[in-house]
Amino acid sequence: MTKTPSTQRRLMVAIFGAVCTATACPLWAQPTGSNTVKLIVGYAPGGPVDASARVLAPVLSRELGQPVIVENRPGAGGAVAGASVVKAAPNGLEIFYAASPTMTISPHVLKAMAFDPLKDMTPLATILSYANVLVINQNQPFKTLPELVAFGKANPGKLAYGSAGMGASNHLSGELFARRAGITMTHVPYKGNAPAMTDVMGGQIQMMFDIVGGAKAHIDSGKVRPLAVTSKERNPALPQLPSMTELGVRDYDVGGWYGLYGPLGMSAEVSQKITAATARALQDPELSKRWVDQGYVIWNARPADLAERMRREHALWAEVTKGMTFE
Repeated sequence: MTKTPSTQRRLMVAIFGAVCTATACPLWAQPTGSNTVKLIVGYAPGGPVDASARVLAPVLSRELGQPVIVENRPGAGGAVAGASVVKAAPNGLEIFYAASPTMTISPHVLKAMAFDPLKDMTPLATILSYANVLVINQNQPFKTLPELVAFGKANPGKLAYGSAGMGASNHLSGELFARRAGITMTHVPYKGNAPAMTDVMGGQIQMMFDIVGGAKAHIDSGKVRPLAVTSKERNPALPQLPSMTELGVRDYDVGGWYGLYGPLGMSAEVSQKITAATARALQDPELSKRWVDQGYVIWNARPADLAERMRREHALWAEVTKGMTFE
């Protein structure tokens, strides 16, 4: 029988489908032949979000069976990147590698946000959880968290803490701590965590909340003194350090996370493939060790868990930021 062009096309589709049942296939067959998956990061290269995405990319590429690269689209605390993914085709080739502040804090502190994290994205996979750690300058009269709280109550407004900027997660970590501890503190915003930490070490300010992975080197070298971690449980990278809850600060469980999101309208086949591949990637021993050594906790859960945690923390920061100004 003579094969017509139409018959040949149907035969090739059938062969492709048969191969795809046994091997990893592209999430979407592009007319151009491109099947590269982009992890869209909302921050500049070199920061913790970007660095963790670049650790994940090659392992996820292996599990998906197609190239995975990181693309940075910084601006507005990650909101620029998120808005671009919302508008992307729902084919799984553009995935938002989201940091929790973009999804849970930014909606309450930005004057305008081009998308609604609760409504405009498809949760795909959990990646990591992290905690902040409260560190102080070594030359302070207080050496423990209870002593710091006592000092704050005796000296209203005399405690100054730094952050990465107005509305940053460590700014609001300090605001929530002050409320729960019943003290007042002066917030000093910086353009990033690094200059704030420099001033803590130099004694220009007394304290700050910083991500465990960023603060650990300064803790290990003795340049700052750690008082407590902000998560409910202790952190594996600082196992001897108690949590705020252990030290009597009630209802204080503050952390962050990274997760994967896609645009609305993704097919179940595509979204489930990304979810399953990410879950397998997080079981990679070398990847896990690199992240745990940096103070992260592997968060290998369901997309529904990601959605629920986002909703819960979105509500928390709505309460904390009510009545605050961020100009």
